[in-house]
Amino acid sequence: MFNVRVYGILIDSKKRLLVSDEFIRGNYFTKFPGGGLEFGEGTRDCLKREFKEETNLDVTIGNHIYTTDFFQISAFNNVDQIISIYYFVHATEPIDLVTKTTLFDFQPEQVADPRGEAEVFRWIKWNDVNEDCVSLPIDKVVVKMLKEQIAREVKTASIH
Repeated sequence: MFNVRVYGILIDSKKRLLVSDEFIRGNYFTKFPGGGLEFGEGTRDCLKREFKEETNLDVTIGNHIYTTDFFQISAFNNVDQIISIYYFVHATEPIDLVTKTTLFDFQPEQVADPRGEAEVFRWIKWNDVNEDCVSLPIDKVVVKMLKEQIAREVKTASIH
């Protein structure tokens, strides 16, 4: 069985990356905002819907960044293969989002039920972003790609 996930990379004007700290079925994860593709939905429409549901932000979907090109089993069950698709996203309005500054900064009632789910958002300064900032294997690949791409662009710009 395939499970298609669509995620957005949002970098604000202060050069910070938005991540989602989540409590899911007794486990803690840091990942990018986004979620599951629903039947009849395109990937860009999915990401717009997910951003609205999770952050209440209206976003435009930018360039495609990456689609999983290796086998990855689901972190939540051992029968689904995960295909993740990543895009840059851009807020269409000023970002008015409640965020935390500390990793997994949940209220006690948010994580009281081990079968429950909770989500909080956090900004990470771009210079502090690295593969250890996210939990899921595919997200780590994307962070590495983005950091390498930015480093190449900075190096190329400094040469010219």
